[in-house]
Amino acid sequence: MTTPPPQGNPFAQGQGQNPYAQGQPPQGQAPYPQQGVPVPPQQPGSKWTFKKIKNIVVGVVVVGVVIGGFIASRDDANTASVGDCMSIGNPDSVTDPDLEVVDCSDSKAAYKVAEKKDDTSTGCDRNKYAEYTQTGDGDNFTLCLEQLAASK
Repeated sequence: MTTPPPQGNPFAQGQGQNPYAQGQPPQGQAPYPQQGVPVPPQQPGSKWTFKKIKNIVVGVVVVGVVIGGFIASRDDANTASVGDCMSIGNPDSVTDPDLEVVDCSDSKAAYKVAEKKDDTSTGCDRNKYAEYTQTGDGDNFTLCLEQLAASK
């Protein structure tokens, strides 16, 4: 002999009835979205994931490198103009003397720019000036450098 299944849902709340089983939604809720009524988009949670933090850190580092490169290059020989004083960071190098624009009262100042020529085909008067020529990277120029009296 078989026993019939129990009637009703023992887990239902209330009077032993499950409102979903009867086709009735819980109080205050529609059984399905109503047609013609837009459903508001759900806002994603703003979680700080490792990927977000990594991307922010990488972005800050890139910006820092760009700014640092700009600051470091603004005193290079290509920014020098007539009357500026120059220091030599690497006096033993023939190809890269590491010229920097410095204040003329600075103890590092060794030369003063007497002439700046955009054309590298004409050099400086070697009896009067030391010569620095830069070519490549779109910057082609020659600096005629007069040695300062204090550095002789």
